[in-house]
Amino acid sequence: MGYQINAVVADTDLLDEETGELDHAVLGELRQDFALLPVTPQLVQELTGALPDFSVAERGAAHPFHLALVPPLADAFRRWSHRGPVAYLEAEFAGGIGRQSAVVWLGGAVSWGPRFDDTFDGPRTGWPINAALVELGVELGAWIDPFAELGLHVERDTAGWLTHGRRGLSVDYWDELAEEWEGRQSAAGQQPDRPRSVVDWGIP
Repeated sequence: MGYQINAVVADTDLLDEETGELDHAVLGELRQDFALLPVTPQLVQELTGALPDFSVAERGAAHPFHLALVPPLADAFRRWSHRGPVAYLEAEFAGGIGRQSAVVWLGGAVSWGPRFDDTFDGPRTGWPINAALVELGVELGAWIDPFAELGLHVERDTAGWLTHGRRGLSVDYWDELAEEWEGRQSAAGQQPDRPRSVVDWGIP
């Protein structure tokens, strides 16, 4: 199963304030009071007045992103960063092969990155998205890394995150459904399979 992300991640209140007037901004809830903003063609056009531009160069350290962060788009993220750190993240994976890249703005300027990786032969903490999330202030907890800690794994692509945001789901939604299902199964197992008389229940 593949995975794709093309999004901004920042503090929920920051993104609420900066995107509240935008028609094409959909925020997906993450853990630790962060939110994810899918960067769609419609959003890019709303922010820049033009359709998105995509790089045709081979991806690498010199060209880390597929989406061209043209000045009007980068300027929007830069302006938002006066309220706090803002990260732009990209990742594509299919069949166990993939790449990811990230950059962080703070105080109106790039404060970290951009970084690109397609080998992942170093520690997980150094992978671009994990490292960028640490720059945002994500704290490690029970999950394996900052990526999972925030819940970035729960949707597989932009369409999934758009649905996630529009439905107001939490990143624990599927876990909550599983727990609810297990609870129902457990409760059902404690009940008789068919109606029984009081004699069957051992009541004289």
